[in-house]
Amino acid sequence: MPFVLGFAENSIQLVPDGTLILHVIIILVMIYVLNATLYRPINQILESREKRTRGRLTEAQEIMQSVTEKIREYERSLRQARAEAYVQTETERAAAMKERQQKLNEMRAQLTQTIAQEKKTIEQQAAEARTTLEAESRRRAREIGSRLLSRPLSDAEMN
Repeated sequence: MPFVLGFAENSIQLVPDGTLILHVIIILVMIYVLNATLYRPINQILESREKRTRGRLTEAQEIMQSVTEKIREYERSLRQARAEAYVQTETERAAAMKERQQKLNEMRAQLTQTIAQEKKTIEQQAAEARTTLEAESRRRAREIGSRLLSRPLSDAEMN
């Protein structure tokens, strides 16, 4: 009998019998049961995770876009504020320079006027001093002449 069993092992039976249908039905039932209990819930969980991930990714992208827009707006407003500050500073500086120049011009005019008045005063004092010195020198000359000559001198003799 070992010989017959050995021969049976090497032979292939291609004749389908009733067990084949039973095996196909069992496989189909297993597919249905696995699909209902395992694959479909896992696929739903994976699908919901994917939706949440996509949703959060989309939400994160929207937040990033919003942050980027706010940063751009902030930088734009900062540049605008700086430009306004520079303009205001330049305006104030120009006004201060104009006021300074005006004060300098006023001081120069006042100084010129003061110098002119002082020159007039000095000229008047010099003229008065000349007149006084001339009168004093004539008087002294007359006095010295009268002492030297031992007689009073007249105005005609002094010239």
